[in-house]
Amino acid sequence: MNKKVAVIGAGNVGASVAQYMAETNLADVVMIDIIEGFPQGKALDLTQAGPIRNYNCMITGSNDYADIKDADMVIMTAGLPRKPGMSREDLLAANAGIVKTAGENIKKYAPNSFVIVVSNPLDIMTYHMWKTTGFPKNRVCGQAGVLDSTRFRAFVAMECGVAMREVQAMVLGGHGDTMVPVPRYTTVAGIPISELIDAKRIEEISERTRFGGGEIVKLLKKGSAFYAPAAATVEMARSILCDEKRVVPCSCQLDGEYGIKDIYIGVPAILGANGVEKIFDLKLSDKEQADLKASAEKYKGVLKEIGY
Repeated sequence: MNKKVAVIGAGNVGASVAQYMAETNLADVVMIDIIEGFPQGKALDLTQAGPIRNYNCMITGSNDYADIKDADMVIMTAGLPRKPGMSREDLLAANAGIVKTAGENIKKYAPNSFVIVVSNPLDIMTYHMWKTTGFPKNRVCGQAGVLDSTRFRAFVAMECGVAMREVQAMVLGGHGDTMVPVPRYTTVAGIPISELIDAKRIEEISERTRFGGGEIVKLLKKGSAFYAPAAATVEMARSILCDEKRVVPCSCQLDGEYGIKDIYIGVPAILGANGVEKIFDLKLSDKEQADLKASAEKYKGVLKEIGY
């Protein structure tokens, strides 16, 4: 029997997640959305691509949360997208309500599932999902650093003129303007980028990474990024569903690591059959540590706005 993954939200991110999940034959997918006919139509369209794209997973759509029953994993993508000039935090109140409704239904219908949160502001919504479901912290995480480090990898590869898969990168902190790219842990085929790119250019690439999502929002004018966020999410899902034990930066609940407690924030972690199996507490420079703590403190302040 195939694994079952529920995707909450059938918009651009959710539909792309369903597509990538199907194309890797990871699991059967059910997409949930409040708009009648919308998830059903997208599911049918994706199903009809199966014979050409060589996947055999079942993809269905529904407007009823009951259809996530017994899902092995739930991927939360629903929420309002950013518009030009908006920060992820501007979405706070509206998306908090959406996440709360989803979390209550996940707890009711898929109580043993793993949850990956994509909705913005991501680290805040991941914490909110964790609180709403009451799940153990290893079963709730957020897609943050995977996307941010992927953007960093792409920019470094473009700068060096190398294959993107040759670049490995590390981005810590919140999924927003306070994220902390860590060039010391960023390499091209094992070579530190400091040996390939000068310091000023590295800082420019780091800055572009911090505002990578905003750059796309500004270009699109309506909506926000969805291809890369969906790809990053499926990377996390595959590591958990297939017990790959990939080490990826993602939004995890900290309990003293990096001197930070009771907050979800991007850190490197092993993702496997037990969800978040281990968090790596890296040795950071004084500036990196200060930047990470500043990112955490910002999000602790934002959490107060939704009652935590």
